[in-house]
Amino acid sequence: MTDIATIMRTAPVIPVIVVDELAHAEPLARALVAGGLPVLEVTLRTDCALDAIRAMKQVPGAIVGAGTVTNEAELDAALEAGSQFIVAPGLTEPLGRAALREGMPFLPGIANAGDIMRGLDLGLTHFKFFPAMAAGGLPALKALAAPFAQCRFCPTGGITLENAPEWLGFDPVLCVGGSWVAPRGPVDEAQVERVAREAAALAR
Repeated sequence: MTDIATIMRTAPVIPVIVVDELAHAEPLARALVAGGLPVLEVTLRTDCALDAIRAMKQVPGAIVGAGTVTNEAELDAALEAGSQFIVAPGLTEPLGRAALREGMPFLPGIANAGDIMRGLDLGLTHFKFFPAMAAGGLPALKALAAPFAQCRFCPTGGITLENAPEWLGFDPVLCVGGSWVAPRGPVDEAQVERVAREAAALAR
């Protein structure tokens, strides 16, 4: 199984995806992968999210994970659907221990030093900085990262094509999470692929 560091280094942007209709899942995944963004975070915010993960996994080259995982029951459901990695908006000890027990690549959300210290106590060093802009933006992450040189981050929340390069220019940031590359609703594959290519070109 690939580790979370490798997944985070695969592409500069991880699309944060909300699937409202199952029919949208596969075309969206196809377009994102074709555009150079193979790591797909499907948020567990809709009734069809788990089926969307199953559908997207059929797309060659796609690395599909579950986002908005908040407890062990959701973790189990995500694993059963075939998720290849897990993203959480925050970090609790029960969820962290469960993810580690399953050997799953796990990217928990942090917003302060206490969150990071809780993660380090569990043996975790890779985190989602969330909500990135609302939590103080890049200055906040730079201040947070300073005492934790061993940690690496994926800022998510308010990231855009315009501000992503600034985040990616900060060495502890391996990638960013963004919803702008995966709009909700019917999929215009050519348009999604074009936007994905722009995002994929944001090499660190």
